[in-house]
Parts: sequence; C-alpha cells; structure tokens
Amino acid sequence: MQHLWPFLIHLGRHELPILLSLLLVAGAIWAFAVLADEVSEGETHAFDRAILLAMRAPDDPSRPWGPLWLAALARDYTALGSMGILTLVTMTVIGFLLLQGKRRVAVVVVAAVVGGILLSTALKRGFARPRPALVPHSVDVSSASFPSGHAMLSTIVYLTLAALLARVQPQRWLKAYILTVATILSLLVGLSRIYLGVHWPTDVLAGWIAGAVWALMIWRVAFWLQQRGEIEQDHSTGQG
Repeated sequence: MQHLWPFLIHLGRHELPILLSLLLVAGAIWAFAVLADEVSEGETHAFDRAILLAMRAPDDPSRPWGPLWLAALARDYTALGSMGILTLVTMTVIGFLLLQGKRRVAVVVVAAVVGGILLSTALKRGFARPRPALVPHSVDVSSASFPSGHAMLSTIVYLTLAALLARVQPQRWLKAYILTVATILSLLVGLSRIYLGVHWPTDVLAGWIAGAVWALMIWRVAFWLQQRGEIEQDHSTGQG
C-alpha cells in the first residue's frame, strides 16, 4: 500500500486534468448541439428578441440604448474581432514566440488559428441563419448569422493564443492574467455584436461555446506535445 499511494498521486496529477478537459469538451459540444437544435426549431426566438430589444432605446428601437459614445465604443470593441485585427494580433504573438526561440509553439499557433477560421466558416455556411431584421444594423455585415463569426473567432484566437502563451510563462499570476484578459476581450466582442444589432444573442453564445471548445482542444494538444518533448517546454517553477 505504501508503494501504491505515490503511484496513485502521480496518476491523478496526469490523468485527472486530461479527464476533466475531455469532459469539458464533451459537455460544451453537447451544449452547442442542443443550442443549435433549439435555434433551428425557432425555440429561442422569444429569448433572442427580448435581449436584442433590451439593448435598444425604449422610445426608438432603431437606436442602441445609451449615449452616442457607447455605440462608438461598441464599434471599437467589435473591431477587436475583425479579421484584420485578429490577423495582426496573431502575427504579433508569432513574432514574440519566434524571438523567444519558441518556433514549434509558433507553428502550433498558426495551425490553431487557421483551423479555427476554417471551422467557423464551415459552421456559418452549414447553418446559414439569416441576420436579425428586428432592428437596423449599426455596422455592415454580409455573412450568415449562426454562430457569430466575430464571437467565435475572437474566442478562438484570444483564448488559443492565451493558452499557448500561458504554457510558456514561468509565473502563475502571469498565466492567470493572460487568460483573464483573453476572456474579457472575447466577451466584449460578443456583447458588442448583440448591442449593434447584427447578431441574435444565441448566435454569440454559440460562437463563444465553439471558440472555447477549439481553444481547449488546442491547449490539450499543446500540453501533450510538450509532454512528448515535441514543442518547447514551459519554464514553470511553481512561483507566483
């Protein structure tokens, strides 16, 4: 029994995180499937309509709720999920990793982001949900509505980059900071899409779920590759 206990502790440290991450992925995929089914059957229309109108001026549904500067701020936030900004952020992070000598991690970043873009495009074309016609759009849009491309891609890019960057940072507080900032950015982008009237709330929720699933899967792959020594190890020392 004395020899068995250390083995069980060692097994728990390695197998439990994997099991938990697999459960999270499975649960999120199930949630996405349920949400997509409800949307396809029109069961979410009342909820979507109520939330969208709640973000509009009570006396004029064509105008977003609040002062003019709030609408301008929402357009700034929504730009953080645009393809141009996400490409710029991704290239900046890749350059940072290359300067740190993390060439293989940089390759994982490229694969994660490109794969995420392809996944987002496939889902949007597959569901082909029309954009909300309930209120005027405050920004130009052209693609399908479900899931929100801005919400999904910003979640994929920011959380994927944050997860990979956190893996190669030594301090725990720095890891937590990176992941927190990425989460806030993703939330702001998604909420701005609803506020500007270009997405139903369920579009954004689906985008968040799909993006988070992809980011978590990439994180697990990166961790597995690090364990095999195929990409650069992080330098965690237990500090912070």
